[in-house]
This record gives sequence, C-alpha cells and structure tokens, in this order.
Amino acid sequence: MTIPRIDAARLGAPQTVSALREAAMQTGFMTVHGTAIDAAEVRTVIEAYRDFFASGPEVKNHIDMARTGTNRGWGAPGSEQVDPAANPDYKQVFDMGFELPPGDPLAARGSRYYAPNLWPRDMPGFRSILERYYGEALDVCRELLTAVAGAVGADPARFDGRFERPMALLRGNHYPARPDWAGARDFGIAPHTDYGCLTLLATDGQAGLEVRGRDGSWIALSAPPGTFIVNFGEMLEMWTAGRIVATPHRVIGNAQERISVPLFFNPDYDTDVSEPGAPAPILAGEHLSRRYDETYLHLGRKG
Repeated sequence: MTIPRIDAARLGAPQTVSALREAAMQTGFMTVHGTAIDAAEVRTVIEAYRDFFASGPEVKNHIDMARTGTNRGWGAPGSEQVDPAANPDYKQVFDMGFELPPGDPLAARGSRYYAPNLWPRDMPGFRSILERYYGEALDVCRELLTAVAGAVGADPARFDGRFERPMALLRGNHYPARPDWAGARDFGIAPHTDYGCLTLLATDGQAGLEVRGRDGSWIALSAPPGTFIVNFGEMLEMWTAGRIVATPHRVIGNAQERISVPLFFNPDYDTDVSEPGAPAPILAGEHLSRRYDETYLHLGRKG
C-alpha cells in the first residue's frame, strides 16, 4: 500500500483531488506538506513538549489528569489502554483543547471536552507556544476536511458550521525507547483506529508509527517536521456511511525516543454524526464519551 502525498498548496488540482480520494476511501492515511505551518514552528512545538516531558514530578503531578477527572493536563505512562487485549500503553501525554467562553450553556453537558486547560508551573512560553499552534492547526484541518469532502463526491460545504466549538484535542505524545521489559502485549500505543474525524499529526521525524495495510501487513510511516501525517477516524467513517475509512495503526517502539503531536479534529458536541438516513441521531459528544471511557483508565476503564 502506498500512502498518498498531498501538497496543501494545490488542493484544487486534479492530481491532488485524485490523491485525496485515494487517501480517504482506500488507505485512510496521507502525508501533507505545504501548509501554513512551517517546519520551524513544528520544531518549536516539539521542543516545548520535550522540555515538559523531561521535567520532574513536581511539575507534572499537580496537572495529572487522573486527579482532575478530565482529559486535560498530563497523562502518566500506563494511563491509557486503547486495546483491551494489550497492556496499558507505556507512553506519556499532555492534552489541551478548546475552551468555551464563560457562561456557555454547553459547558455543563460537554464539560469533559471543554474543561479549562491545565498548564505546568514555571514553564514560561509553554502555554503560548501550544495555544498558537492549536489555532493554526484547527485552520489547516478545516481546509483539509473541506477538500476531502469534495474529493469523495460530497458537498464541499458538508461540514461547514459543525466545527465552531470543536471537541478538538491537541496532544503531545512522548514515546520513550522501548523498555527492556516490554513483551508482545506492550506498545507505545496499541493497534487502534482514531475515534473522531481527522487527525493532523506532526512528528520529530523518528520512525515508530505503523499503518495496517488492507492485506493485514504493517507499513512504517514517518515524516519530518513540516510534513504532516493525516488520517481519518471512526466518527468520519460513520458520518459518511463508510465512504471515508478509518485505518488501524500502532507504535511498538524502538531504541529511539520519539515525540509526536496529533491534533484530533472533532466537531461540536451536539453534531449528529450518524450516517444519512439513520433511524436515530448519534451525537459526536456521546460517541467520544463512550470511546474515552473505554480508553482512559481514570474515566471508567477497569484496568
């Protein structure tokens, strides 16, 4: 399986439209270059995460999401289990997301997805670097999703107005060198499909990510800073009645430390993501709630 390469500066070109269609309907993955986010900014973001992950418990413990009960802040190694047949993932993470304005009525029902972000103490610049990148990454995702909709034969405006208050989560992943104790059931992140719509992944260029091909084989996929790996999630597959596919992927880990930065681009909480003609609506927030409860150990999993 060949992963399509997309030039974001040529989204309307016939060759690009064809590559987008292949990515959305066949591989579930693509790489994207030429966006408004350059390699220098990606490196700045990655180094900010690297500094945070290298910090001690005095920095991390007060923003441990296991204590706060949301998906904001720091997640320790072993805090997630994406595959119940595998052991908890040995990576650590830092999550931030969209914050609602004061008094927004959605805050009560969607509190998990619009909770206040948590920031480490004594790390000047960390917050501003991530918040700037978060806003820019949202814009890139909106542009890509519009292009993908058109490429698969849907109305390019199909998703307009559905991402005004997005349940979009920006995450820093820290994958250490694969531990000596790791066995067949131990992963940086076990095989899974993403839960939402579209994932925009920046990495430090280190190998580690593997994508499952249609024949069941695992294909290594990496990209340098400034080139993004993009894949589609379960919610978008459901929303498009299977026209767009969600493809399993994993990180086993190797001898090198690796940092990746996914932006999980998900719609507003109240968006109906059921397929056309479905007998009942499926709210985006309800879908994510179920999947998060199955993954985050502190949100309901019986580890």
